[in-house]
Amino acid sequence: MKNLLKTFLGFLLLMVFVVSCDDNDDMPMDNGKSITDLVSENQNLSLLKVAVVRAGLAETLAANGNFTVFAPNNEAFQAAGLGTEAAINAVPVDQLKSILMYHVAMQKYASGDIPNGSTDISISNNQKLHITKNSSGVYVNGAKVVTADVMARNGVVHVIDKVLMPPTNNIVQAAQANPNLSYLVAAVTRASQGTTNVAALLSDANASLTVFAPTNQAFINAGFSSEAAINAANPNTLASILTYHVINAKVFSSDLTEGAMPTTINGAKVTISLTGGAKVKGNGNTTASNITAKDMVVTNGVVHVIDQVLLP
Repeated sequence: MKNLLKTFLGFLLLMVFVVSCDDNDDMPMDNGKSITDLVSENQNLSLLKVAVVRAGLAETLAANGNFTVFAPNNEAFQAAGLGTEAAINAVPVDQLKSILMYHVAMQKYASGDIPNGSTDISISNNQKLHITKNSSGVYVNGAKVVTADVMARNGVVHVIDKVLMPPTNNIVQAAQANPNLSYLVAAVTRASQGTTNVAALLSDANASLTVFAPTNQAFINAGFSSEAAINAANPNTLASILTYHVINAKVFSSDLTEGAMPTTINGAKVTISLTGGAKVKGNGNTTASNITAKDMVVTNGVVHVIDQVLLP
């Protein structure tokens, strides 16, 4: 009996040892290095390293803490027009620091800490990042996490495929700054002369909206041949059309699902399709509109540019 008991206890100890080893193997270890160290050692983050040094953030990201850094890779910097050291050094230091800090949360979020679906996390300057976790992976403001859970002694790094730009404009201001959306601006102005102040709606600092923004050519194709034609249109009719392009929630491209039918503030639904690229279709349209530019972050939501005017 004693021998049997010793054998059984020995077996239990062995199993505990094996399970403990398996658990450790599943968890990335931080090996004592800081986030600054990890960025400096990764050749695919060499442009981020240049930016961190220029912005004076190397010490910050080496300090004790529990940071989460969404780290744009070199391809992301190149796509943002910051593909060389000279290009990065041409950005004013304060602006560069603002951009980089928009990628840093003051709390540690490993991928396992992020719930399925969509959630916002707080970062510096009272700003938020929109996180989506679904069967395709994890996304930050629509940017894909290409390498997750690189553990440091002071937090975690997730490598992403896009440089995130902190928003400075609201929806109306962003449209005003885009020459290809001047007809939309004219339509918003004209619609606001009726019973619905669309301009105020889209400028509301407390709102969290998604706008599908038709291009100038989209308005021309819909029969508005010029801004003069828009200014001659019935403002209430325009307001009904424009509010059909607005959802009362932030919906990034990573949140879109095949066949989804979100309700617009007009009260009617649009239909989402993903086959052949993301598209949105109005009830009165014969074909779906392509989303030609996605995930333009603004202070009160997100804008997707489309190539048709949606008809209720």
